[in-house]
Amino acid sequence: MKKLHQILQIVLLVYFGAFLIFFIAFDTLGGIFGMEEITSDTMVTITLIGLILFLAAWGSSYAAYNSLSGTIKKMEHDMNGLKAKIYDFEHPRTPDSPRPANPAKPSDSDQSNLPPRQNIT
Repeated sequence: MKKLHQILQIVLLVYFGAFLIFFIAFDTLGGIFGMEEITSDTMVTITLIGLILFLAAWGSSYAAYNSLSGTIKKMEHDMNGLKAKIYDFEHPRTPDSPRPANPAKPSDSDQSNLPPRQNIT
């Protein structure tokens, strides 16, 4: 996909570069192609072909970006899974390891705490 994007970018550059040179040197190059003057029909045709080439290049760029983004997300997900496995190997859970029964609770005798709430009906 990335290669297609690069090719379409080059084709778009060559297309508009060739027509830029053609229109700058129209006095000499127009006679070679049998054109006496530039009509609106030819300009519309040239512009629409350029627009189609531009949209194709933009679409391939968008597709290449989404493909790479998906690959990066998949790699990050795999990396997080591997990190979790490494953590599990470094910190194994053993059934005989003591666990604290009750986590430390703040003491009620501390004066800086607010008094408990009283529901008044």
